[in-house]
Amino acid sequence: MELHTVKEADLKGKRVLIRVDFNCPVKNGVVTDPTRIKAALPTINYILSEGASLVIMTHFGRPKGEKKPEFSLLPVKNEFEKLLGRPVLLAPDVLGKEVEDMVKALKPGEVLMLENVRFYKEEEKNDPEYAKALASYGDVYVNDAFGTAHRAHASTEGVSHYLPSYAGFLIEKEVKYMAPLLENPEHPFVAIIGGSKVSSKITVLESLAKTCDKIVIGGGMAYTFLKVQGHKIGKSLVEDDFLETASSFLEKAKEKNVEVILPVDHVAAKEFAETAEPVAVDSVDIPDDLMGMDIGPKTVKLITDALKDAKNVVWNGPMGVFEFAQFAKGTEMVAKALADSDAVSVVGGGDSVAAINKFGLADKISHVSTGGGASLEFLEGKTLPGIKALEK
Repeated sequence: MELHTVKEADLKGKRVLIRVDFNCPVKNGVVTDPTRIKAALPTINYILSEGASLVIMTHFGRPKGEKKPEFSLLPVKNEFEKLLGRPVLLAPDVLGKEVEDMVKALKPGEVLMLENVRFYKEEEKNDPEYAKALASYGDVYVNDAFGTAHRAHASTEGVSHYLPSYAGFLIEKEVKYMAPLLENPEHPFVAIIGGSKVSSKITVLESLAKTCDKIVIGGGMAYTFLKVQGHKIGKSLVEDDFLETASSFLEKAKEKNVEVILPVDHVAAKEFAETAEPVAVDSVDIPDDLMGMDIGPKTVKLITDALKDAKNVVWNGPMGVFEFAQFAKGTEMVAKALADSDAVSVVGGGDSVAAINKFGLADKISHVSTGGGASLEFLEGKTLPGIKALEK
């Protein structure tokens, strides 16, 4: 997959319209985690250094097509200005004469941020007129919002029909690490898939089974697979309507010689609660009065061993209820094993990224994806409209 990248564009004296993903958590008018802003800075600084002016588009929250003051980008603008180290103007709206005049007045090196693009319902409908109005603000379009690349919205896909379009460094990096996992990974290739539900991960499992040597299944979804194999799962989470799907996946994996690693021991509890007492279960079967909450030490060792000679590893989804401290051990040990591994490691999906950050291991992972839903759809082998628009 080859993309047109921002380095190919002639930017001097141009006005660049850029879509970023600055949908950051905000509390009491202050950004509490600026990770997404920081991720876009290399592209933004490069564009400004080339002598262009910048018009910035992003969404924030879910205002559902209405101008709601609590979804204004002011707190985001303030944090961005601080990190960028130069003044940033915030337009009073997305459309209208006042905004057009502000855009026209921009000089090279100046930065204007439009208000929340989702203040208009036309954004999520990918309305061509709305996209055309946005496109009129730039000579060149750059998309660096991987987190929204799986949505065909006006600011992510629509504008690319009206302007020469390029990928920013962040999207370029995401594709560089993600695409080979589906096309030509280095072997042995190990996938670690966790999370609570088979229903939300089955497509990813099926897609990865085409290129993987080993697939580790952990988290709540593992109990559906264990039940299919005839094991007792006690009161653990199970999706009975996905038992057949799980069974047929195990069959397919066997046909393809893909080794599937499931938990062989557990950390369980009597109830799903932060205060629940952890109970070690030293077998595959879970007693009737308990529910699985995390993987046990034997399972951790199986996973660690699988990672030893791996050349490529992708991890999506936690191994247990890691938000409760006493059930976070499995996820933490897997994260550490991945950090210590020599493999090219890619971590995607909100919860696994949160875990990597929680345990302070992000700098030891080859690539931590910035898009939860987008990285999931990418691994499912789906076409992401925002990325397709940038392909050569």
